[in-house]
Amino acid sequence: MLESGNIYRRYVYGIDPDSECSVECYWFCFSHGDMLVCADGLHVPLLGSPEDAGISPLRKQYLGLLDGKPCFSAELPPEVKAPDGMQFMNIRATHGFLDEDIYLIAGKAVQIVNWDESHQFCGRCGHPTEYVRGERAKKCPVCGFMSFPRLSPATITAVLKGKQLLLTQYASFMGPMRTIVAGFVEPGETLEECVHREVFEETGIKVKNPRYLGSQPWPFPNSLMIGFIADYESGEIHVDGKEIAGADWFDLDKLPDLPPELSIARKIIDWVVKNYS
Repeated sequence: MLESGNIYRRYVYGIDPDSECSVECYWFCFSHGDMLVCADGLHVPLLGSPEDAGISPLRKQYLGLLDGKPCFSAELPPEVKAPDGMQFMNIRATHGFLDEDIYLIAGKAVQIVNWDESHQFCGRCGHPTEYVRGERAKKCPVCGFMSFPRLSPATITAVLKGKQLLLTQYASFMGPMRTIVAGFVEPGETLEECVHREVFEETGIKVKNPRYLGSQPWPFPNSLMIGFIADYESGEIHVDGKEIAGADWFDLDKLPDLPPELSIARKIIDWVVKNYS
């Protein structure tokens, strides 16, 4: 299995702050999906409040503590400009520059900001919603309907045929990068059934003996990636040419361009190479 345990080293989860913060806090602020960072791209703002930098959030959410300092996410107005000494960056572009815990918290933060923004009103009756203290939830005070941050489980599977690995090329990917098969879990479906279905739908290959390897939160968007390894059973490769541009078997010692190291796809591939070469 992949390395298990808490992915955070110094972060402590929280929903409600102990009190109104009068100390410096880490602020994960977003506008148009981009995050406000210091000009060097290495840090997120450490402020008493965003107003200290001349910006006023539309909404804010408490996230917990990092190194004992409170962390907040915040939605900024779409027209906001980055204050002096700061810039907006796409979260993906900050990987490798931000501290690992801060990068992981940023992935959590953007999902909570997007959920909060899109659930200002009840999806059942249209009344404005309210926060539920002690829960990451919003509740309609009229009809009682509750909403929670959206999570979309998806399986991602390494398929082995002897010492060969099945890799696909998604039509939406730019360049020659290849990856393993992934897809969202359908209602009423087990994770193992999703593995079988997705591999067959995308490549025409039937698999057997799916085994769980590990999981990873993935905010692009709102996914929980659940990793498996499975063995080839039967079939010839066939792709639709639309979602999947191509697929092939690759020797473990001659793999093509692969996903970045931050992704669970790459972690699984590296684990397979280490354990099956």
